[in-house]
Amino acid sequence: MSERVEQEEIFSQVLRAGRRTYFFDVRSTKADDYYLTVTESKKFTHDDGSFHYQKHKIYLYKEDFSDFKEMLNKATDFIVNEKGAEVISERHQKDYKKEENVATEATSTESFTDVSFDDI
Repeated sequence: MSERVEQEEIFSQVLRAGRRTYFFDVRSTKADDYYLTVTESKKFTHDDGSFHYQKHKIYLYKEDFSDFKEMLNKATDFIVNEKGAEVISERHQKDYKKEENVATEATSTESFTDVSFDDI
C-alpha cells in the first residue's frame, strides 16, 4: 500500500481569517501539469489550553477552473445581493451589546419615561 505524497508547491498564498487560515497552493502533477489545492485549517482550543488544527482540502484541476469560478461568483454574488456585504453576525453582536447597555441604563434610572429607543 503506497501513500500519496504531496507534490512540491510551485506557488502559495495564505489568507488568515480569525480562527481559520486558507492556503491556496499550486502543485505539479506527475505529468508536469499544475493543479490547485485549497486548504482550510481551523484552530480548536481545548479547556486545558492545548489546541489542534482541523484541515479540509479540495483539489482543483485546470479543466474545472472555468466552471468553478463561475459557480463561486454566482454563489457569492447571490449572497451579497440577498444579504449585503456586511457580516450579519458582527452587526448582531454590536446590536446585542447596544441593547444590553440600554437595558442596563434603563433599569438603573428612576423613570422609564425619559428613555429613548430611537438609538437602537
